[in-house]
Amino acid sequence: MSNKIKRAIISLSDKSEIKLILKTLKKYKVDVLSSGGTSKEIKKLGFKCTEVSEYTNTREILDGRVKTLHPMLYAGILSKRKNKNHKKELRKNNYKEIDLVIVNFYPFEQTLKSTKNHLKHIENIDIGGPTLVRAAAKNYNYTTVLTSPQQYKEFILDLEKNRGSTSLEFRKKLSQEAFNLTAYYDSVISEYLSIENKNNFPQKKTIHGNLVEVLRYGENPHQQSAIYSKSKSLDIFQLSGKKLSYNNYNDIYAALNISKTLPKNIGTVIVKHANPCGVSVNKNKIKSYKEALSCDPISAFGGIVSCNFKVNKKIALEFSKIFLEVIIGLGFDKDSLKILKKKKNLRLIDASKLKVHNLINVTSNFNSLLLQNVDNKFFSKDNFKVVSKIKPSKKILNDLLFAFNVCRNVKSNAIVLTKNTSTIGIGSGQPSRLDSCKIAIEKMKKFQKYNDGDIIIGASDAFFPFVDGIETLVQNGVSAIIQPSGSIRDKEIIKFADKLGVILVFSKTRHFKH
Repeated sequence: MSNKIKRAIISLSDKSEIKLILKTLKKYKVDVLSSGGTSKEIKKLGFKCTEVSEYTNTREILDGRVKTLHPMLYAGILSKRKNKNHKKELRKNNYKEIDLVIVNFYPFEQTLKSTKNHLKHIENIDIGGPTLVRAAAKNYNYTTVLTSPQQYKEFILDLEKNRGSTSLEFRKKLSQEAFNLTAYYDSVISEYLSIENKNNFPQKKTIHGNLVEVLRYGENPHQQSAIYSKSKSLDIFQLSGKKLSYNNYNDIYAALNISKTLPKNIGTVIVKHANPCGVSVNKNKIKSYKEALSCDPISAFGGIVSCNFKVNKKIALEFSKIFLEVIIGLGFDKDSLKILKKKKNLRLIDASKLKVHNLINVTSNFNSLLLQNVDNKFFSKDNFKVVSKIKPSKKILNDLLFAFNVCRNVKSNAIVLTKNTSTIGIGSGQPSRLDSCKIAIEKMKKFQKYNDGDIIIGASDAFFPFVDGIETLVQNGVSAIIQPSGSIRDKEIIKFADKLGVILVFSKTRHFKH
C-alpha cells in the first residue's frame, strides 16, 4: 500500500543533506512545514516553507520549549486516512493530513561531551522531536518518518519508484528504525540521570548501543554476533590488519582490563583466550615484553599483546619475531607501523583514547541481565593487612600487590606466581584451588630459571580454605603469599604460615573473576 506525500514537517538539528531532500520535495510539489533554525535554513537555501506557528496559528512559547506540541500537527500525522470518523474530525477542525515527518533530535550526547553544565544538559533533552517521531512511527500505515540523513537517499529512491508515494514496506522499516532511535535517546538520558543520582541499578534498566559492526560469527562459526558501542564508535581504533572477530574483541578487552590497572605508561600484558599468560611492569619496554613472554611463551604464540605505553621501533622488531594475532598500544610511532604492517593479517589497535570511568559489565543469559561495576580500582595499601610474624619489605609488599592485581584478572580459581613484578606462573579456571597451584608451579618450573635466594610471590584470588594450598606453594619456592581473608580457618592459615616462616598478607576484599 503506497501513500502519496502531500505535506511534510521538517525539524532538524543535523541539517546536512537537507538540500537533497528539499529538491526532491519540490519536485513532487510537497508542502513543507518547519520551525526555528530549520525554517531559516530552508529559506536561506531558496526553498519555500510555512512556519509551524503560522500553520497552527499558535506562537512558540517558553523560550521555544513548546513549538510543535499542537493537536493540529498530531492529528495530521496520526489520522487514519481511510477512517471516515478521522476524516470527518479533520474537516471539522480544519486540520490537514501530514504524510512525512523529517526530524532529528537535540544533540544530547554531544552536549554531555562538550560541557559539564547540568542545566545545559537538561535544555538539550528534546521533547517535541521524539514526540513527532513516535506519532509518525506509530502511524506507519500512512505516514513516513525520517530520522537521519543516512535515510535520505533510500527515501528518494522509494519516492521516485512509487511516483511521489512511499511503499508500506519502506514505511514499516522506517518505523522500526524510529522507535529504535527514540528508545536509544531516552536510554542515554536515563543513564545520565542515573549517574547523576548515583543509582547504577534503577528499577527499570535500558541498555543502549550503536551498531559498530556485524561480525563474521561469534565464538564459533554457527553463532551470530555483533559489537555495539554506547557512543557512535569504539574508543579503540584498528590501524591495520584483518577484521576483528568476536574472540579478538573478547581477548582485547581482557588484556585492556589488566593494562589499565598498571602504573601509568608502564607494563606489558599477554593474553590468550581471555586469560593472561604473562604480565610485567618492568620500566624498560623491551624487558617488560620479554619477561611477560617468558612466563608462558607457548601460550603466547597466537596471542594478544597489550602495551601500556606507545609502541616504538625497537619493541616492534621484537613483536615481529613471533606470531601474534593482535598488538595493542597507547599509539604507535611511524617506524613501528612500518615494521608491523608488513604482516598484513596482524591487527594493530590504538587504545590511547580508551576511557575507563563509570564502567558497568553486562552478562546476558536466558532473557536475564547480570550487571556489575568493573573490578578495576587501583589497590591501596590500606586494603591489606600483614598477618604473619615476618613482615615484608616495601619492595616485597609492592610485589605482592602486583601479583594480587594480576590475579584478580585471571579466571577463578586463580593462582599467580611472580618475581620482581613479572609473572612466572599462572594457574587459572580450575574448580580446585589446589589444582590451580599445581598448574602455576608447573608453568614456573617449565619456563623459568630461578635461584634459591629469589623472592617468589604467590597470589590467590580467594582465601585458602585449607593449609594444603599454601604448603604446596612454599614447598616449591614461594616465600610470600597474598590472599583475601574470610575463611573460618584464617587463624589456622596464619599459624601455618608462621610455622613455615613465610610472609602472609590478607586482603580485605575478594576478587573472583568468572
